[in-house]
Amino acid sequence: MAVADRLALAAHRAHDSRRSEVSAPAVLLGTKLPDVDVWSPRVTVALGQNPSLFTGPGTNTYLVGTGRERILLDTGQGVPAYLPVLAQALERADCAIQEIVLTHGHPDHIGGAADVIAKYGPLRVSKRPHAGFDAPHRLAITAIDDGDVVRTEGATLRALHTPGHAQDHLCFQLDEENSIFSGDNVLGVGTTVIPAEGGDLLEYMNSLERLLAESPTAIYPAHGPAIRDGRAKLREYIDHRHQREQEIVAALRAGLTAIPAIVARVYAAYPVALHGPARSSVCSHLLKLEREGRVRSSGPAPLDAEWSLA
Repeated sequence: MAVADRLALAAHRAHDSRRSEVSAPAVLLGTKLPDVDVWSPRVTVALGQNPSLFTGPGTNTYLVGTGRERILLDTGQGVPAYLPVLAQALERADCAIQEIVLTHGHPDHIGGAADVIAKYGPLRVSKRPHAGFDAPHRLAITAIDDGDVVRTEGATLRALHTPGHAQDHLCFQLDEENSIFSGDNVLGVGTTVIPAEGGDLLEYMNSLERLLAESPTAIYPAHGPAIRDGRAKLREYIDHRHQREQEIVAALRAGLTAIPAIVARVYAAYPVALHGPARSSVCSHLLKLEREGRVRSSGPAPLDAEWSLA
């Protein structure tokens, strides 16, 4: 698939100088965050220095714990400006890095791991394995999966497999706070795009319901500010998806059959520049509805297909 197509399809992708594509989940227009901040006694955030239309202020990376060694959760995209910011965060927290844990293998989360290891020495890198995402980075991956626990002084991270945005996606429950590191599944501003290629909206909805069942007090997202009412944000996300689905069904009922036409109607209030990425979101909704037997398609590929109510 051409790069131009992937920009419109796969989780809002943007170019950078190190990799041809960087996955980012949603638009966070106008959001500004400090390079280093303390969000709780156990959570220090270091901004990934990869701002863009789709990553907003950049990827949040986290130092988690209270001791002299702490977990680094996600590593940003791998831009050179990140390492000095990480050094500032380590100085502010008065700690070193115990190990690296990753929410998933999209480049703006795993891309900085090699640079961190090169500067700070051998570090264990743990994530749910995904050959396609992991191989380009040539890291020795320690496999973790649903229910596994990573501990450090003052913090217990419990892995929750939450696919939908990415098949290897893990959120992490911080047991001591009843908070959740949500990765790209829940954002501080806006909503996550589920890519038509590599994503799964039905799984994503199940993941949101699972996170809601955990009843988190706070959510620490991979992009944007901290969410202080986690339960309300999760309900908002679930309601938003149901509303969007109803709007897509209404467009089909009105006789629209092609995804660009559906996008033009459903996203009429949004800037036209966002209609390309929105096609991926609409396609994911239609694929979910097709799996449920509510719509049908005809055509060689979902994005180019003609869609109708079943």
